[in-house]
Amino acid sequence: MINIPDLQTELAGKNPRTILRKALESFDNIAISFSGAEDVVLIDMAFAIRQDIQVFSLDTGRLHPETYRYVEKVRKHYGIDIELLTPDRDALDSFVKQKGLFSFYEDGHSECCGIRKVEPLRRKLAQVDAWITGQRKDQSVDTRSDIPEVQLDTAFSTDDHPLIKFNPLLNWKSAQVWDHIEAYQVPYNELHQHGFISIGCEPCTRPVLPNQHERAGRWWWEDATKKECGLHAGNLKN
Repeated sequence: MINIPDLQTELAGKNPRTILRKALESFDNIAISFSGAEDVVLIDMAFAIRQDIQVFSLDTGRLHPETYRYVEKVRKHYGIDIELLTPDRDALDSFVKQKGLFSFYEDGHSECCGIRKVEPLRRKLAQVDAWITGQRKDQSVDTRSDIPEVQLDTAFSTDDHPLIKFNPLLNWKSAQVWDHIEAYQVPYNELHQHGFISIGCEPCTRPVLPNQHERAGRWWWEDATKKECGLHAGNLKN
């Protein structure tokens, strides 16, 4: 088992490539979670270090058409396999029959995200030793300001399966992400050209207005402190 405090000390304040290299050197069975601009920057950096990178993406069944095209664009651009994780059919059927397709507008997004995102992610993370995310501190001052470069993922670890999470981009700003995308001609979701910044499922994502925070377009009908879907449940404060 890797010593997390020692690794945190070693990686504190380091640049994304250094953190990524350490992650990929430390774990063979490690995967990158891919959905947005930050994640494709991680893929771009990781691919330069190691070509056999493992990448997965959550297919909730409610994504924008542009997002599905984006996943395929990234797959072809790097010549990599992207594993699409889908919800449990029985659980989803039961949920939709009982509550319909838009219950989250009335009682919050937690239950829907739990079925469409968290449960498929839990199944995947049970099969790897570590994962890499595109979280940044400034994405949410309420829920992401304290994330470290590396951590024990208490949300998805079990007694017999400790899971390590790396956050290489935690200290980057959005402008740095887009500087990399432009400099290295990295593919990006075409919705970004239409005012979308943080992109999730179609019913729960909308463009943001000038000077609005990038997460303002996610679950806009809910309080800002609740704008996590459960993938990074450890970010949520009681």
